[in-house]
Amino acid sequence: MPDFDLVVIGAGAAGLSVTALSAALGLKVALVERAEMGGDCLNWGCVPSKALLAAAHAAARVRQAGRFGVRVAEPEIDWLAVRAHVRGAIARIAPTDSEARFRGMGVEVIRASAHFTAPDEVEAGARRITFRRCVIAAGSSAVVPAIPGLDSVPWLTNETIFGLEDKPAHLLILGGGPIGLEMAQAHARLGCEVTVIEAGRIAGRDDPELADGLRRVLRREGVTLLEGTKLAAVERDPAGLEAVLGDGTRIAGSHLLLAVGRTPRLAGLDLAAANVAATPRGIATDAGLRSVSNRRVWAVGDIADPEGIGPRAFTHVASQHAGVLARRMLFRLPAKVDYAALPRVTYTDPELAQVGMTEEEAREAGHDPLPYRFPLPESDRAVAEGLEDGLVKLVVSRKGRLLGAGVLGPHAGEMAGIFGLMIGRKLPLSALAGLVLPYPTLAEAAKRAAGDHYAPKLLSTFSKRLVGLLWRLP
Repeated sequence: MPDFDLVVIGAGAAGLSVTALSAALGLKVALVERAEMGGDCLNWGCVPSKALLAAAHAAARVRQAGRFGVRVAEPEIDWLAVRAHVRGAIARIAPTDSEARFRGMGVEVIRASAHFTAPDEVEAGARRITFRRCVIAAGSSAVVPAIPGLDSVPWLTNETIFGLEDKPAHLLILGGGPIGLEMAQAHARLGCEVTVIEAGRIAGRDDPELADGLRRVLRREGVTLLEGTKLAAVERDPAGLEAVLGDGTRIAGSHLLLAVGRTPRLAGLDLAAANVAATPRGIATDAGLRSVSNRRVWAVGDIADPEGIGPRAFTHVASQHAGVLARRMLFRLPAKVDYAALPRVTYTDPELAQVGMTEEEAREAGHDPLPYRFPLPESDRAVAEGLEDGLVKLVVSRKGRLLGAGVLGPHAGEMAGIFGLMIGRKLPLSALAGLVLPYPTLAEAAKRAAGDHYAPKLLSTFSKRLVGLLWRLP
């Protein structure tokens, strides 16, 4: 008999979800984690970044209060207090992910690195343990690009930036994706000089129209955006470092943050010993997250590459994976990963949310999409709150199905759920156009955009004649 019914490698969001459910259902579970319980999301990702952004947004609200006739002085940034707020947010959530909580569930928590020694065996610390099933949830880490001179200067990733004791004087950020843009705005609002170096365009995976709006906001707030720019090398400088750009331009900075993507943590797992197939993109699985080469092994979260479509490094994807795994592995029910309605959000202010396809992606997929837009500043709630930026954009099929939606606006991520439900359940656009929303809310902009799809038919010559005939009836 194996030592455990289930061995889970990694105590991040995906691993903890699988572990908790499996233990609750009576399985004998071992959870192996070499670093911090809670993984990237709790310790170096979602929680600390949003806590830092909350402090930055509070400073911005103070500066913007004059628009409403409220006169206040320039906010004073207490960097140590900001750091304490970030640490406090982590500390408040940590008990939910703690070793003590999972031991209380009956889980054996092993604090060590793990690697495979056979298709049904792992070594964790000094122990070799056999399993009936194993779930790999080792997550991902920041990509460290090969830049000449990088080994001679100090640099940061999301795992180290939240531990800075002193406020950066000039933060150079390599990468204009979600992490780079969030950290750019956060530090700019907290009084740092910030420069973003991006080889393509910022928010490259999002709709260009929405990215344009965010670009204007960031530049207005003093963030320097160098798009279409390559970092050729870095050199030491008395102030910290100097970035040498592709055209020879030099920029001195105090700190360098690397935010050019994520890579799955495959090293050290000895996957070959377990006959687990993988590529640099992650562990190869079927649509149900089972290894294509070892039926005892499954993969979830950032490290999983279902059907070669590539990992999705989001905590909510980890939760989605855990749900698929529960149905497929635990209950033997048909289940598979489906990213058609997957939301992604950049938590700047305004937030940038995207669900489903962009207009460009819809065209590439063979659709002939109809785009509908509604500027957020034209909604009554935005007028009342003095909002100057924002846009809702819907991408609709010719048959009236929502293919994708993007929002640039306050709390856009909250609005994304409506679009995800519509796309996931294949609801007609009429469901959104006919939705009764409380007034005034920003979500009305989405309803107004959906209504534009039906306006030409509603106000057509035929409709006018029909109403004229019906009006004559008693």
